[in-house]
Amino acid sequence: MKKMNGDHPRESYLSESIRMLEEAFDLLNEHYFESALSKSIITVQSTPSAYGHFTTKRIWKDDQVERYEINLGAETLHRPIEEVVATLIHEMVHQYCAENDIKDTSRGGTYHNKRFKKEAEKRGLIITYNHRIGFSITQPSGELLSFVQSTKWLEQISWHRQTRVPEPNVTVSSSSTRKYECDQCGMSVRATKEVNIICGDCNSHMKQV
Repeated sequence: MKKMNGDHPRESYLSESIRMLEEAFDLLNEHYFESALSKSIITVQSTPSAYGHFTTKRIWKDDQVERYEINLGAETLHRPIEEVVATLIHEMVHQYCAENDIKDTSRGGTYHNKRFKKEAEKRGLIITYNHRIGFSITQPSGELLSFVQSTKWLEQISWHRQTRVPEPNVTVSSSSTRKYECDQCGMSVRATKEVNIICGDCNSHMKQV
């Protein structure tokens, strides 16, 4: 291992982890999608409320090519590598559905339907249901665990972004808005005053939480 600053070993930088994930995309594309997916741009950005996301439009481009983006949450990279890979496949399934005109989500892309579950479970994932986000909770299957272990070069990522927490004795002011949530689907909205509101998806009254 190369050394820097005397006896301190050079640490693996985040860019090296992204290159590994780009190679993982190619490997997973070949193994689970028959190399049908176009190449996406892999990014690592802060997404405190999610493990990752997929852009439904090709937001990256140069003079000749436009590409989708798959992002992995910066706060979650230090999870077991098998779980990080499962998140990557989850987003790749979204890309597969986008490229094949399969409507796999609703409610602004937050609710995952049974079409998503079907495509995801073909590709090494275990999918379970949550009333707010649908068939979205993702775990690696035994087959995927074995596949990741067989690659040898997919390594644990130690770099991750630490979630910012308030300093001790710092008072955070409360919001002047009110949150309303649907008991049926979990959809939530905010209002600046008390309102009587109905969920358009479920036709049920939303309660203040």
